[in-house]
Amino acid sequence: MMARCCSAVRRAPALLALLGLLLSIQGACSGPDGGGGSGDRDESGATPRGGPHRHKRSWVWNQFFVLEEFMGTEPLYVGKLHSDVDKGDGKVKYVLSGEGATSIFTIDENTGDIHATKRLDREAQAYYTLQAQAVDRLSNLPVEPRSEFVVKVQDINDNEPKFLDGPYLAGVPEMSPLGTMVVQVAATDADDPTYGNSARVVYSIVHGQPYFSVEPKTGVIRTALPNMDRETRDQYVLVIQAKDMVGQMGGLSGTTSVTVTLTDVNDNPPRFPHKVNQYTVLESLPVQSVVARIKAADSDVGPNAEMDYRIMDGDGPGVFNITTDENTQEGVLLLLKPLDFESKNSFSLRVEATNRNIDSNFLNLGPFSDTTSLKVSVEDVDEVPVFASPLSTMSVSEDARVGTSIGKVSAHDPDTSDSSIRYSIDRNTDMERFFNVDALSGIISTAKPLDREANSVHNITILAIESQDPNQIGKGAAVITVLDVNDNAPVFAIDYETLVCENAPAGTVIQTVSGVDKDEPQNGHRFFFSLDAAVAGNFNFTLRDNKDNTASVLTKRGAFRRREQPAYRLPVLIADSGSPALSSTNTLSVRVCECDADGVPLACGAVAYAATGLGTGALLAILGCILTLLAIVLLIVTARRRRKVPLILEEERDIRENIVRYDDEGGGEEDTEAFDMVALRNLNVIRDPGARRDVTPDTPTFFQYTPASSAATRPAYKSLPDNVVFREFIWERLKDADVDPWAPPYDSLQTYAFEGSGSVADSLSSLESLSTDSEQNYDYLSNWGPRFKKLADLYGNADGAAGVFSKPLNAGRGGH
Repeated sequence: MMARCCSAVRRAPALLALLGLLLSIQGACSGPDGGGGSGDRDESGATPRGGPHRHKRSWVWNQFFVLEEFMGTEPLYVGKLHSDVDKGDGKVKYVLSGEGATSIFTIDENTGDIHATKRLDREAQAYYTLQAQAVDRLSNLPVEPRSEFVVKVQDINDNEPKFLDGPYLAGVPEMSPLGTMVVQVAATDADDPTYGNSARVVYSIVHGQPYFSVEPKTGVIRTALPNMDRETRDQYVLVIQAKDMVGQMGGLSGTTSVTVTLTDVNDNPPRFPHKVNQYTVLESLPVQSVVARIKAADSDVGPNAEMDYRIMDGDGPGVFNITTDENTQEGVLLLLKPLDFESKNSFSLRVEATNRNIDSNFLNLGPFSDTTSLKVSVEDVDEVPVFASPLSTMSVSEDARVGTSIGKVSAHDPDTSDSSIRYSIDRNTDMERFFNVDALSGIISTAKPLDREANSVHNITILAIESQDPNQIGKGAAVITVLDVNDNAPVFAIDYETLVCENAPAGTVIQTVSGVDKDEPQNGHRFFFSLDAAVAGNFNFTLRDNKDNTASVLTKRGAFRRREQPAYRLPVLIADSGSPALSSTNTLSVRVCECDADGVPLACGAVAYAATGLGTGALLAILGCILTLLAIVLLIVTARRRRKVPLILEEERDIRENIVRYDDEGGGEEDTEAFDMVALRNLNVIRDPGARRDVTPDTPTFFQYTPASSAATRPAYKSLPDNVVFREFIWERLKDADVDPWAPPYDSLQTYAFEGSGSVADSLSSLESLSTDSEQNYDYLSNWGPRFKKLADLYGNADGAAGVFSKPLNAGRGGH
């Protein structure tokens, strides 16, 4: 049995290029069913003519082809499978498996026809591997072995070239020769490079001519013009096209941009815009200040524009210097020495600018340097006075008298006006005013006694002030050294603690003393030690001068007993070698100690005896004395507290102090004696200095309280204006205090809370409540019983005169 297969490819008539392939495939097929192989051969391999024959495999086919991107409305016919076992009676069923089976490729199980149901993309998958098998329809058993075949997707030109690395950025030095390579571009085409020209790309330049060109096959971009100048144009944007089908008509194309930047080379020398530059500067300009900035123009950039400046020649050498500002490439002219308009008012300089990095390829464009002239004019300013010497050193003896001249300072006005100078001392540098300076001559003299030991050097600032313009102040320093004189006697260097053992033999050195002196003689100190004349012949100790500014104290005897005398005081005389010599007596305390065999003190000073200590009776006696003294002190303090000694004498007390003293609730209707205002109203009547003015006086007042029935006969008291009454009262108190020799030695504050009759609002005090025109009727108070009888007497009638100076009832704490 022989199996046959045939594949056929349907193509649109326009695809003439595939016609030969289709014909060759169709020629391989024979028979009315299109199957491949010799359908006339039988199973024995013999032809009908009886010739020799051989057995074939049941499945025989070649590779199937299918075009990508097929856009037909019907499934695309791929090919046909057929087995010789199939007799056409429907007993054989064809089964297809593998990549894309049933999803992309389908097979007619009766005829074996294979179709593609979806549009295929070769760039996604170039071929599919499938397996075919013929099985018995009833038993589903294979009647032919499984066989594998490939369906290859045939490419068409459906992908344009693409620049995967675009857009491009490139650079090329300016002034490059013709044909200099700039960059290489590359485009890729996803079509099959082994089939046709779909993936064969050529390059061309769409935009960027005539400056650049591109090689069609390699994509290398080169310069098309020589000597392109960056300073004229520094950037170009090229459009490069890649086209497949070898650039033929109908091919697909893609483009990309290439930005080409011309990089700088040093092809431009520096040039100053002006050959002469004028500048003006004040003569007061500080040293190291910027005088001017100049710049040579250079069209190059970066390192190619870096340059150095130098002063070639000019007057005033050493006055100026020029450096390069690395950020701006400017020449910075600096002042090195102070300017003086009076001595020189203008300078001329010649400055050169040179490129640092010169390219030897462009020397023909040089020279790469340029020069310019600078004219610097100095302007006059009103300068401060200048001292002949900024620092003056002087010396004065510390025993110099006040007014002694120490030295002289001198300053002058450097301006042409030559103003006169006045001198003074900056007192911030001479806080204690030790010195004075003569305002006209500048002579410095002492103003106070000096003490070298307190301050040996004085640094003072002298001010020189112009007479015409006091704002112009120059400053100079004067260092005054105070010279030493022998005005301090030597003393012990430290406070010595001297011990002597009871068993110390005669001639034992018990202490070595030394002296110090605040003075500082030029040849150093020389001290002389000796015992005071009063003790020079004592039998206990002696002093030996060691001739090295120290002295040794020695015992003259042994067998000291601290119980007999626990301590000794030894006066030591120390004299210096000054002129005149000064000396001082210093007392050395020596304590007697009990020592061990090695001379180590065990106990020093007085011996404590338990038997001779204070007994219990003595201690009790001392305690009793202390208690007695405490009791006496307590009695004295108590007696002083009980004495009513006013801080201000009785005749000086203000009667209104009663308000402060009575810090309690008012007494109601029974309280009529606490305060008598009549005394306040009758200042001219009450003149008794012995009378107390803070309580109700014992003398009869001019107004007696009477029952309500007789209130109409009482005279009205308000004889003087209130302000006059209180003013006179206050002045009386002031005069009394001024002439009182017994007044306390401190100021006292008296407060008088008086509303005053001149107030716009009436007084709120109840003292004059009945003297107003009030229409209030208080007659009902008479009906309230005996507890309100006093109120009824005071307020019960309309006359109201009886209650003018009465104390308000039920006053709160502190009164009114």
